[in-house]
Formats: sequence, structure tokens, C-alpha cells
Amino acid sequence: MRLPRISGRLRPAVTAALLLSLPALTACGAGGPVDTAVAGAQGSPAPTDDPVAAVRKVDSVAALLPAGVREGGTLRVGSSVGAPPSAYYPNGPDKEPQGQDIDIADAVAKVLGIRLERHDASFETILPALGSGKYDLGTGNFGVTTERLKTIDFVTYIDDGQGFAVKKGNTAFGTRITDLAQLCGHTVGIGAGTTFEATLDANKDVCAKAGKRPYDVKAYSENGATLTALQQGRIDVVMSTINGLRYQAAQPAAGTAFLGEYHRLDVGFAFKKGSPLTKAFQAAVNELIENGTYARILRKWNTTPSAIDASRINPPEHT
Repeated sequence: MRLPRISGRLRPAVTAALLLSLPALTACGAGGPVDTAVAGAQGSPAPTDDPVAAVRKVDSVAALLPAGVREGGTLRVGSSVGAPPSAYYPNGPDKEPQGQDIDIADAVAKVLGIRLERHDASFETILPALGSGKYDLGTGNFGVTTERLKTIDFVTYIDDGQGFAVKKGNTAFGTRITDLAQLCGHTVGIGAGTTFEATLDANKDVCAKAGKRPYDVKAYSENGATLTALQQGRIDVVMSTINGLRYQAAQPAAGTAFLGEYHRLDVGFAFKKGSPLTKAFQAAVNELIENGTYARILRKWNTTPSAIDASRINPPEHT
């Protein structure tokens, strides 16, 4: 029996300020003090095509799930819902989220014949909560890194990564940032608990080696605060996801400019180490790639350049 697309989302009493793995345009999960219409989040229309609608259960793939999951039919997802094109609220936080990650997760659930019970959660809390059993899996544009692979299993579904953006008209960095030494003497805005924070911390000696003043890093728990800081000149540059920053720069009202890719990363569904769910999810993603649904989802959200040829379990971090 084919189960419905997803269950209703379970939301905590306060659903503001969620996630900061995405661009500094809107608060990831809530609006914050900035104009969310500018961000392309709440209040902005979403694409109307629905490539997920035609997806059906594939028995041979569903059979890879543990018996208890097949019988129970529901998985708890720690979901970090933020800014387009990954996951956002086009009609406000009281409505259903939309975005590339939402569509891919829903399509995987349909292939597996299960429900996804979404729980809104802040980005930095999801991975630790997997180990405690609070969630069965996590979504939130989680990049696969060597450090995360020590405690988390990943099933990849897209190739995104790290990039930079500035306020439009800022020429201090030229047209591209390709070396972290270009950040020296500047203030960088990033999301708390993200790969961007880890990358900048691990390379903080580049400025001393170059004989320059160090860069300053400011971490924000809400994207709205990051954009406000950029607009007010309290930060000079934002480091965030490639797809998210490209999306925001394409919005005329956003007032940001994309300064290129720095480091590509596989992105995947996150599971506790040793989870029995990974093979089924990998097979489901590959089924979507083979039947064309995956390509249609990426076309819908204008992320086709980030397509992968096949899903992998725990690939090494891109070098």
C-alpha cells in the first residue's frame, strides 16, 4: 500500500531563528528583522510544478528497510528549514516548507513507502540529536566532511559546497574569492555550527603566514541577522552555500553579489553512525536518478549544476 507523501510537520512552540547553513538573506526558519520577501523565503512564490507527485513505491527498494520501519511506516526527521532553494517557507512558517531538499526527501519517502515526520530544529542541534535517537535522520544541507564522518553516516543526494558573497558594490575582494588569504583584515559572517565556521577556524593561520592582519569571524544563529550585519557594514563578506548564495544574488532586491565557489562538498541525508537506514536511502536516491525524477527536481529549483551521477554512502570529503 502506498502511503501519503509526508505527515504533518511537528514544530516546537517557538519556530523562529532556525538554521544558518544557507545564505545570509533571510532567517533560516523565520523572518527576523529583514524583509523576507527580498530573501525569496516567506511570502515569495514557489515553483508550481510537482515532480514528486508521480513517484511510486518501489518494492525492491523498500525491502532494504529494516522490518520495523516497514511495519511502522514513519521516520522522524530533524529538519532545518531555512532559505531557498534548499528548504524554506514560501507562505510563512505556519504552512508547509518547500525547496529542493524537501522534494528530494519526499520523493525518497514515496519510493520507500514511508512517512516523514518533520521536526523543525536548529541546524547545529540536529547532528548531535541523531546519536541520542531523537531523530532517525537529519536534513539541512549537511556537507560531508572528514570530521563529521567520525560520528555521522551520510547518504549523498547533491554536490553543493562553500562560497562567498558581499554587498553589491563592494569591490574590496575583486570579482572572486579563491584563497582565504583574501579575507585577511576583513570580517566574515557565517552560520554557527556549519562547515564554514570549521573551515575558517582550521585555516586561521593563513593571514600570519601572508604577513597580514587576521580575519575576524562572526557566527550568527539566524540568517536575518547576518544580512542585517552585511547591509550595515558590520561584516564585509558572507561565507555560505554555493547554491544558496547564487540564488540570493539572482534576486534583484537582495543587493548581494556572488564571489564564486571556494570548496565543493557532497551533501547528504545524515544518520547516526551505523544506521540500518543508509542502504535503503541510497537505493531510493539512485532510483530517482535513474527514473528522471531527480533531474526534474533540480531543474525545478535551478540547481542542475549540483547534480550527482549516483548516491554514495560516506564518501570521503572533497579535497
